Amino acid sequence: MTGIYFSGTGNTKYCVSKFLEYYDNVSQMELYSIEEDICVEKLKESSDIIFGYPVYYSDMPMIVRDFINNHSTLFADKSIFIIATMGLFSGDGTGCSARLFRKYGANILGGLHLKMPDCIGDVKALKKTIEKNRKIVKDADCKIEQAVRSIKNKKYSQDGLTFINHFAGLFGQRLWFYRKPYKLKEKLKIDYEKCVSCGKCSDICSMGNIKMIENKPMPQNNCTCCYRCFSYCPQKAITLLGKKVIEQSTIDKYVNI
Repeated sequence: MTGIYFSGTGNTKYCVSKFLEYYDNVSQMELYSIEEDICVEKLKESSDIIFGYPVYYSDMPMIVRDFINNHSTLFADKSIFIIATMGLFSGDGTGCSARLFRKYGANILGGLHLKMPDCIGDVKALKKTIEKNRKIVKDADCKIEQAVRSIKNKKYSQDGLTFINHFAGLFGQRLWFYRKPYKLKEKLKIDYEKCVSCGKCSDICSMGNIKMIENKPMPQNNCTCCYRCFSYCPQKAITLLGKKVIEQSTIDKYVNI
């Protein structure tokens, strides 16, 4: 199996890599970010795919939806197992991409929802201690191992793929937060009193949204809300939803990788 993923702060990459580790038990993993040029070539070559992404407001990130739509012809006849990570709840996190994949001719094997540490670090909601977040990761690890064991017995988890899941995702979140991530694409804020113009946010932005202009990082109104720049800014100078940084959350705080 080939793992393809998008990950803002490392949660989804960790989960997809763990899945492949339990499934194949090999030292050299076929694991690629959708941000890598080689990813498209590997997608063309692979018939069985693990596709992972985080869920925002019970929907997939803009960058993930764009990737699927822009490479729609490559998914015909692929067998895909979907992993969706989330900070709290998503009725049909995996179903959001499954419906697109099916539209483009893919066979959906199953889906897996995994609760992981919340990465939205400029609001107080969902904040937990490091110890509790480490337990969340351990619990996710166990769920991945159980899912792989079931798959080897030809039983695929169907998290997020049923009609009931679709109903829960639609009426539980998406209608309340209709296109919320898309409305936030222009809201990224940089505190230039704290910023030292190191350029790190520009280098790691998944969307190329932050450009260095006259030695200052300038948002270009195309944020995918992944909180990567926020969590890696050494000066804690970036916010999106809130007005100040409460916690920077990256997967290395909770696991040894």
